[in-house]
Amino acid sequence: MTLALRVPEELSARVPAEQRGPGRDRSSVRLLVSRGTEVAHHRFAELPRVLRAGDLLVVNTSPTLAAAVDGTTGDARVVVHFSTRGDDGRWAVELRDPDGRGTTRPRTGVHAGSVVSLPGCVHLVWEEPVAAGSERLWWVRATGDVSALLRRYGRPIRYAYTERDQPLSAYQTVFALPYADGAGSAEMPSAARPFTDRIVAELVSRGVQFAPITLHTGVASAESHEPPYKERFEVPEVSARLINAARAGDGRVIAVGTTAVRAVESAVGADGVVRAAGGWTELVVTPERGVRVVDGLLTGLHEPEASHLLMLEAVAGGAAVSRTYEEALRGRYLWHEFGDVHLILPEETPHAERCTGNCA
Repeated sequence: MTLALRVPEELSARVPAEQRGPGRDRSSVRLLVSRGTEVAHHRFAELPRVLRAGDLLVVNTSPTLAAAVDGTTGDARVVVHFSTRGDDGRWAVELRDPDGRGTTRPRTGVHAGSVVSLPGCVHLVWEEPVAAGSERLWWVRATGDVSALLRRYGRPIRYAYTERDQPLSAYQTVFALPYADGAGSAEMPSAARPFTDRIVAELVSRGVQFAPITLHTGVASAESHEPPYKERFEVPEVSARLINAARAGDGRVIAVGTTAVRAVESAVGADGVVRAAGGWTELVVTPERGVRVVDGLLTGLHEPEASHLLMLEAVAGGAAVSRTYEEALRGRYLWHEFGDVHLILPEETPHAERCTGNCA
């Protein structure tokens, strides 16, 4: 869906919450809670009192990579955004031009056979577009160790609405885990950023459970808002059991981020049961497809043209999303990965119906 609204530039969160004033930490953001078209305003620190015992939060453990690296092609300076490593050892990457302000803009004219030189004697050779009809992301063959390159020379991907570069630690969530193969996300699973150890402990003490999943996110389409392409995911057996148990009882399954929705909805069968699963998912959650597992969603505020809004509409309905975003603008909420967050909960009904196997 596309919302008929405009987000003023001053509502972009330019720095992390903890840098916006003394005494602040990651949880110092606002929390917009919607139940259908009913909207309530909270602070994120109030989340443990908004949720209830038996609720299950599905969280993404993927760490954020330092995925942006400076390079050259011919005499031109460029920036490579590493997105996803394929099973064949190739990488999906986006080539960008530096814009003179510390960020980047799209680069055109890339073709098969293009070569980019990177620090540490690493070279990339362009082979083919990742998706038919789009030349934003390409599969490239690398000479040299890309994981070592990112650790030594990489920095987090930064977009023009931010004020300055941030350390990689600013992009890691409290749920992030290291992966032995160096895998991770090109962009932060940002819905989980406001969580702190204190808030997690309070949630657990109030009977809220956590189910870890993994989905390694690729580079988003910042300008054209393309739908997501295939990404690597895993829903472990223990998390599948927790999700099924919550659904069998009175608990609500609440995904922390659109990545968690995509992973869990990729692991549910036609019978509505979630099973351990992993590999690559090409699932795009739309209102037509619906959601079969997720009851609620904690997410950031997305631009009006963003493809993520289709997923929000699948969870909450178009009228609810429109109403919530109008209220977010009226309330001067902050957008993007360092901004405020939105919790979608189901409307309070005695026996809310779930979408099981008939949503496709």
